[in-house]
Amino acid sequence: MIEVLVQGAVLPPPAHPGDAGIDLSAAEPVHLLPGGRATIGTGVRIALPAGTVGLVVPRSGLAARHGVTIVNAPGTIDAGYRGEIRVTLLNTDLDSAFHVSVGDRIAQLIVLPLPPVRLVPVAALPGSHRGTGGFGSTGVASVVREEPPL
Repeated sequence: MIEVLVQGAVLPPPAHPGDAGIDLSAAEPVHLLPGGRATIGTGVRIALPAGTVGLVVPRSGLAARHGVTIVNAPGTIDAGYRGEIRVTLLNTDLDSAFHVSVGDRIAQLIVLPLPPVRLVPVAALPGSHRGTGGFGSTGVASVVREEPPL
């Protein structure tokens, strides 16, 4: 279920049959300075079925073309939340500002089922092939940098 809170807010239609994400659009204009961030209302709120979670994720086109992403990606919408969906965008471009107009698609909502989880206290966890290896434990990623033309 979805409720429109702001007159003129865009209901998120699926862009293509079978798409995983539903586009979320801005219900207010925002000007993001280089390196700036802002929380933007979508003008809608939803009621998710019990046993599901909504994940608010960045739009790949905004990230690739403008360096705009979501600060806390993925944002989590619990099934019991009934407030407006708001998205905190970050302009990672350090040179160019980015303007968000009312109706611009700013994020995607993905709804997934949640398995029931119950944490059980134990004296020690079972081992695994990875063990306690964390950040950087699998080596250094290869980074390809484009050299500016001479």
